[in-house]
Amino acid sequence: MSTVLVVNSGSSSFKYQLIEMATERVVAKGLVERIGEPVGVIKHQNLLSGVEYDEELPIPDHAVGFDTMFQAFRHYGPEHSGLIAVGHRVVHGGATFVDPVLITDEVAAEIEALSVLAPLHNPGAVQGIRAAQHAYPDVPHVAVFDTAYHQTLPPAAYRYAIDRELADAHQVRRYGFHGTSHAFVAAAAAEFLGKDLSELNAIIFHLGNGASVTAVRAGKSVDTSMGMTPLQGLVMGTRSGDIDPAVLFHLHREAGLDVVGLDTLLNKRSGLVGLTGTGDFRDVLSAAAEGSANAAEAIDIVVHRLRHYLGAYFFQLERVDAIVFTAGVGENNALIRARTLAGLERLGIEVDPARNESSERGARRISSDNAEVAALVVPTNEELAIARQAASLVAAAD
Repeated sequence: MSTVLVVNSGSSSFKYQLIEMATERVVAKGLVERIGEPVGVIKHQNLLSGVEYDEELPIPDHAVGFDTMFQAFRHYGPEHSGLIAVGHRVVHGGATFVDPVLITDEVAAEIEALSVLAPLHNPGAVQGIRAAQHAYPDVPHVAVFDTAYHQTLPPAAYRYAIDRELADAHQVRRYGFHGTSHAFVAAAAAEFLGKDLSELNAIIFHLGNGASVTAVRAGKSVDTSMGMTPLQGLVMGTRSGDIDPAVLFHLHREAGLDVVGLDTLLNKRSGLVGLTGTGDFRDVLSAAAEGSANAAEAIDIVVHRLRHYLGAYFFQLERVDAIVFTAGVGENNALIRARTLAGLERLGIEVDPARNESSERGARRISSDNAEVAALVVPTNEELAIARQAASLVAAAD
């Protein structure tokens, strides 16, 4: 069987899935973590046989991690001699990479150079790429970039109103993220509605621990909430989202926070964690149901920000075919969907409560039959999107 190995590599761990392309089913998946610590962990699942393997062992670097994964496939299956590509998720492609690309030494070096824009993500991706190339030297490796889908943003959407020369010299602009997910969901929503993707205008909410919203016109991204980094935009699990930049100056002067402290505050101690003490939205909902005023207020803040972007993008697009929810919170939280879309009937938006609260899975409509704007839940599948793009690029290169 022809398969693609999809790898999502960080600085101290990587996840993987082996996808059979004829059926697009996941036949194996796993996780290698605690790389560089005294004791690492591998968890491997053969989904064809049901065999599971996990072990604690030293994993000093990514090269050993990929060899450990390779041995897990060898001993516990499934056989993956039909591997046609390894697809790598790369968070930041800057303005350089607008499409998936076959990884050469030059491409790997450019991804590493872009670490200045994504210091928490790109270095781990490069380590994973090099280790995977060593483990699979005879298989094409493909980089798929989270930022690529948003390279269709017009200057009015991507340029910040700061000194132009300074911004250009230091690559300061909106790049946007979750692009692989937004692109996959846009195509799936168009298919669900029986539309050609080039005819679709939609607002897509990717709501998970990280969260973003994208305005799609004629199938292409024309605005998105995340910015130069994944910090801008919606309220997230640990990230603040939009904030007055002068707050940072104030906290530096009055609270004595330095650059590292401010970075930690906004990326790791803000969002739901900062407001409630937990970054898990399920826990926030439970706390609110039990009477926590902080949790209830946090939900209000999340919804306020969602509606803020919904309104902005609705008017940017002028015509909206669908509002789409995806990712963990977007797919599973009926309350957030209902509150985000409440009271908007005059705009053609009308949620059907029974459909919205249904436990059904898969792509589905949650709006009423007579609603002018379709409200949808469409599950995302970034790994499958990466596998498809990798397989397509390799086939085109043959």
